[in-house]
Amino acid sequence: MAGNLEGKVAIVTGAAGGIGAATAKRLAEQGATVVLADIDLAGAETAAVQIEGASALRVDLTDADAVQSLCEHIASEHGSIDILHNNAAIQNDAQRQSDLDVLNLDLAAWDRAMAVNVRGAMLMAKNVIPHMIATGGGSIINSASGFGVQGESTLTAYGTSKAALIQLNRMIATQYGKQNIRSNCMVIGFVLTPMAVESTPDVVKDILLSHHLTPALGQPEDIANLVAFLASDESKFITGAAIPIDGGVTAHQPSYADFQKLFAEMGSGKL
Repeated sequence: MAGNLEGKVAIVTGAAGGIGAATAKRLAEQGATVVLADIDLAGAETAAVQIEGASALRVDLTDADAVQSLCEHIASEHGSIDILHNNAAIQNDAQRQSDLDVLNLDLAAWDRAMAVNVRGAMLMAKNVIPHMIATGGGSIINSASGFGVQGESTLTAYGTSKAALIQLNRMIATQYGKQNIRSNCMVIGFVLTPMAVESTPDVVKDILLSHHLTPALGQPEDIANLVAFLASDESKFITGAAIPIDGGVTAHQPSYADFQKLFAEMGSGKL
């Protein structure tokens, strides 16, 4: 059955697992031909095998020549690049242990976050936009984070890089909108990716859930659904946006969870 992305060619970076793999699957279900790009080629290949018509390619987003070669190869192989999901980010355990508060931040961790999360996304956009313009337009979807709009006691580099990605998104949307290039950004909250499930203690998940306005935490498929919408013509009037997809975490006062607990103990919502 044809979907609303039939005939489109999509690149998903950071597609070896989690949100990237879920997004690649969703885009393919909607009819797109999907290329899963990741520095972890084996992981991307494993994910691609489970997606009809998908392929996997290795890319190091810190290598400008490699990014250019990737995009040229895909455009030559498939005839167009219509969708780019800038999903890749460096956030492994070693990076997290080095990405602390400003006084204790490892400068190498800062440089890695900026190189992958911002410069890498810029390089991908820089190299796909000419192909999009040549074939009539395209949609770029960027994965930002709540860390990019709210302060935190740690993950300084990650949060700052995601804030920069939100602004890069606006720049792209402004500069190429009249050439039918749309760029949107998802401000993603905590999502139960396989890595998050494995590495996050239940007590932490409970704390996070207490600040959600939804009855459950997010799943990778929730993000994939938004990517598919933003990739399609159904969202043709949306560009330059930073869309929260976080279960309502950024929609309420910081005291929300504490008051919910207090009201439960009182048996009333009236102070």
